[in-house]
Amino acid sequence: MPKIKVPKHSPSIDMTPMVDLAFLLVTFFMLAANFRSNEPVDVETPSSISDKIIPENVLLVTIDKGGRIFVNLSHTEARKEMLQNMSAKYKVAFTEKQIEAFAGMSSFGCSMQELPKYIEMSGEERKQFNTIGIPADTTNNQLKDWIFYGNIAALNTGKTKYEEASLNGLNPEINDFKPKFILKVDGKAVYLHAQNVINTFRDLNLNNLNFITSAEQAPQ
Repeated sequence: MPKIKVPKHSPSIDMTPMVDLAFLLVTFFMLAANFRSNEPVDVETPSSISDKIIPENVLLVTIDKGGRIFVNLSHTEARKEMLQNMSAKYKVAFTEKQIEAFAGMSSFGCSMQELPKYIEMSGEERKQFNTIGIPADTTNNQLKDWIFYGNIAALNTGKTKYEEASLNGLNPEINDFKPKFILKVDGKAVYLHAQNVINTFRDLNLNNLNFITSAEQAPQ
């Protein structure tokens, strides 16, 4: 009996479902992602060969080449708490809308009296805003209060995150949730400006201060 020859042909795969899935994933991440706000200041940091990465619960102090000081706190709820404490101390009122806007901002650098107006500005307007930055002199050290209240707020947020991780059975380390303090200084800034900020941290007994640098290749 003769064999029946089955015609040969190349297998084909319908890629339509995979393309649809890819577009669905892209759409999901675009809608769910929190876009980072523009920084109001550009800083060129010195380089080093350190391989440490920036942790999550962070209070960041930035000094630009002109000596202006900017502050950022990573968690939105901590930023709200920090602002409310500063508002109470300096008797500067903020609306709920301004508090929400402040929570979503990047670094900020102005006096408390300028802050309501600063919050209302766009990212580009903040870059052009004529300000001396956050005051940090001996007669008006608002930076010290920002760091003080920022530390308290970051501790509270870290405690909440730690408890949530413990309830989820992740066996977390408490030190991973404590706030970290980072100083970012422009390479052209006068050292005295950095020294004043370092002394402010010391006055608050916050001595675990780290420095941001640009990546540098290690010597062979």
